[in-house]
Amino acid sequence: MSSFSILEVYDVETGERKALREFEGLIEAPNWLSDGDTLLYNSGGRIWTYSIARDEAKLLETGECVHCNNDHVPSPDGKYLAVSHNPPMPTGWGSFIYVMPMGSGEARQVTPLSPSFLHGWSVKDELAYCAFRGEDAGERKVDIYTMPAGGGEEKRLTDGVGYNDGPEYSPDGEEIWFCSTRGRSGLMQIFKMNRDGSGVTQITDTGENCWFPHLSPDASRVVYLTFRKGDLEPHEHLPDKEVALWLMKPDGSERRKLFDLFGGQGTINVNSWSPDGKKFAFVSYR
Repeated sequence: MSSFSILEVYDVETGERKALREFEGLIEAPNWLSDGDTLLYNSGGRIWTYSIARDEAKLLETGECVHCNNDHVPSPDGKYLAVSHNPPMPTGWGSFIYVMPMGSGEARQVTPLSPSFLHGWSVKDELAYCAFRGEDAGERKVDIYTMPAGGGEEKRLTDGVGYNDGPEYSPDGEEIWFCSTRGRSGLMQIFKMNRDGSGVTQITDTGENCWFPHLSPDASRVVYLTFRKGDLEPHEHLPDKEVALWLMKPDGSERRKLFDLFGGQGTINVNSWSPDGKKFAFVSYR
């Protein structure tokens, strides 16, 4: 297991990779907040903020949600935060989605069923997440679901084909991007579909396992993570692996590797583009 985490940013226009701060222990999954200065990440089950200008990390108040994983997303206006929290369970483990005003600690459970792993919050005030449900849980089948951010009935979008993960909305809220093993190769690849689950389209068809596609704020670029084929099972996204970050256009063209790094789980699980779309944040490990 890695002993140190390095919070970094990459400038897609200049190609500069810059380490902001090294942390002893594990931090994961940075989000870039709308002020352009603050990054949000999880560590030790808690949510933290990091100011780039002040080089300062602070614990964020999240109330009862003290077992958060790396599935956390701010609302499009930055006023609220949604997290996946693992509360104490009578048996086994669970993951429920909670929503709270940013920094207030007044958490409200949104998903009644578990496990649910958050990945997207749309401008249409809707949450997208992946989840195990019913008999599928025993078969390791994971599907994409959506639900109003205020709570309500969840809607299953995918159909039990393949392992479906990492759902994230396009900036206009009309599309959901995700990764799935449903393609011909059986490897994890990148797909997109309409908000209602129709029009599933495969974007990548490569020899790597492709994970966590994140569209830039202007929807002109997609950054994503790859694991080497054979390093793990296609449905796994594990820590402490030799991985790479890639950039492409939304139609899959002009695909290019940015760089290799030691990382994997926790590197770039959630959208971490800067508000101006010039940079994205990520975590590497050593």
